[in-house]
Amino acid sequence: MSVNRVERRPRGELPRVLVVDDEADIRELLDLTLLRMGLTADCAGTVAEAKGFLAAERYQLCLTDMRLPDGEGIEIVRLIGERYPETPVAVITAFGSTENAVAALKAGAFDYLAKPVALEQLRGLVKSALSLPQSRQTLDAAARSGNLLGESPAITQVRDMVGRLARSQAPVYVSGESGSGKELAARLIHRHSARSAAPFVPVNCGAIPENLMESEFFGYRKGAFTGADSDREGFFHAAHGGTLFLDEVADLPLLMQVKLLRVIQEKKVRRVGATVEEPIDVRIISATHRNLKDCVDKGAFREDLYWRLNVIELKMPPLRERHEDIPLLVAALVERIGDGNPPRVAPEALHALSTYSFPGNVRELENILERASALCADALIRPEDLHLAPTGHCDEAVEGGRRGETLDQHMDRVERQAILEALAKTGFNRTAAARLLGVTFRSLRYRIERLGIEE
Repeated sequence: MSVNRVERRPRGELPRVLVVDDEADIRELLDLTLLRMGLTADCAGTVAEAKGFLAAERYQLCLTDMRLPDGEGIEIVRLIGERYPETPVAVITAFGSTENAVAALKAGAFDYLAKPVALEQLRGLVKSALSLPQSRQTLDAAARSGNLLGESPAITQVRDMVGRLARSQAPVYVSGESGSGKELAARLIHRHSARSAAPFVPVNCGAIPENLMESEFFGYRKGAFTGADSDREGFFHAAHGGTLFLDEVADLPLLMQVKLLRVIQEKKVRRVGATVEEPIDVRIISATHRNLKDCVDKGAFREDLYWRLNVIELKMPPLRERHEDIPLLVAALVERIGDGNPPRVAPEALHALSTYSFPGNVRELENILERASALCADALIRPEDLHLAPTGHCDEAVEGGRRGETLDQHMDRVERQAILEALAKTGFNRTAAARLLGVTFRSLRYRIERLGIEE
C-alpha cells in the first residue's frame, strides 16, 4: 500500500521527490527530512507503485531502495533513464553493498546512499541533485568553444557522454592518448555538474614523490613528523564538495592505491598523525595515457581500485581519428594564439595538417601552431613553418616514433630545430629569439640548457 505522509500541493508549488522503499520507517524518515528541506514527497513501497507515480507526476528527484518486494531498484533507475532522463535518481543500498552501488551508477544513477542513512549525507545529495542544470545546451556550447569542438562522430559522441556524466556523481575514468584532451573533458564535466561551485583540484600522480603522497593527499596534523609545524589540508580536503582529478593515476604506488581505495569506499580521510577520520565529499575523475587494464593484468594496479575508479569510462579519441575536425581546431587555436591578431594559414599548410598523424594529438597541434606563428613571415603560416614529419612516417610515428624515436625525443628534436632557426635569424641574440618564439627569456634559456644547444 502506498504511503504518502505529505499532503498533495498544487503541481509546481514545491519541488517533488519520489521515495521508494519497502520499510515504512525509512519512508517516514526520508519523508520528514525532505519536508524540513521544503520539499514534498510521494512514497511508494514497490516497483509497481513507483511506476504508477512516475506515470502521473514529474519529479525533481527519485530516491529508491535497491531491494524491493516485487523487483530491484535498478529497474526504476533504468526506467527513469529511458523515459524521464531529466530526473536524477539515487539509490539506497545495504551497508557494505558496494557492488550494488556500482551497478546502479553504471545503469545511470546520480549517486547512492548506504544504510543506515546519514541525514547529513542525504541532505547534501538532495541539494546537489536539485541544483543540476535542466538543459545541456549550455554545456554543448561550452564544449564547442574549447578543444572539444568539432563535428566528427567521435567528438560528438564525447560531448554527448560529457553531458550525461555531468548529471551524475559516479566516478569517471577518462582514457586516451597524451594530448587528447582528458583534463579538458574532466573540467567540462565538473563545470556543468552540481559541484560546479566547489573546487576542481587536478593532481598529477606521477609528479609527487612517493614518501610525500600520503601527506599530500590526506593532509597532516601538527607534529606528525619533522617539519610539520602546523595542520595542513590535503588534496581531498581542498576538493571537498567538488571534484578531484587524478591525472596519470596508473603511476600511483601500490601502497597508496590501498589507501585511496579505503577513502573511496568509506568516504572518509585520516590525516597523517590524526586518530580520527573525517568525512569527505569528493567526486573522483581519473585519467592516464596508459592502458589501465594492462596495468591490472601485470600486477601494477589493484583490480579492486580499478573497478571503483572505472565505474564509467570516457574514451577520448586521438586526433588522427577525427581529421575532419582539424580545420575548426586550427581556426580556433590560431585565433587564441594571435590574441586578436591571428596569423593566416595557407591552404597548403592546412592540407599538410589535415593529413598528418598527430601522435601528440591536440596538444601537439597547438604546439605546432604556436611555433609556426612565431617563425612565419608576413603573418602567413606556410607548410615549411610547420616542421612536420614526412607523411610516409605517420604510421611509424603512431606505432612508436619516427625513425625509432619516442614522442619526447621527436618533440625535443623539433624544438631544438625551431630554437636554432630563431637564434640564426637574430644573430644569436637570445632576447630577440625569445621574442620571436613567443616565450620568455628565462624560458628560452632553460630550453637551451636542457637541449644542450651551444652557440
